[in-house]
Amino acid sequence: MALNRISKELRDLRREPPANVSSGPIQSSDSPYQSGVFFLVITFSSEYPFKPPHIHFTTKIYHPNINTNGSICLDILCSNWSPALTISKILLSICSLLCDSNPDDPFVLEIARQYKHDRDGHNATARNWTK
Repeated sequence: MALNRISKELRDLRREPPANVSSGPIQSSDSPYQSGVFFLVITFSSEYPFKPPHIHFTTKIYHPNINTNGSICLDILCSNWSPALTISKILLSICSLLCDSNPDDPFVLEIARQYKHDRDGHNATARNWTK
């Protein structure tokens, strides 16, 4: 079951790639991640789609919802997982997270505090890491 679903989703991704997935959020000039190229590793278990894939960044990124190991704090990758979610939808959610951080549910408290209380400082550091 997992292999069939993954194969279908890969075909769908090749046929209709989601917007912004190959290079991240490119629409918002306000995003500190605008010019970045980010690489992810997606690992599927044999229980996919009933269990979420494991996804992590291999590119270093300064973000309150992504830790130094590249793990992503995103509810659909754990507690709010649904077999109806596809890789395309997950990638769009990750792009959305880059444009709109969630400092109220952070993976990295220090970055979340800076995001809330010193947005300019946060954005400058994030831009510097993104170069």
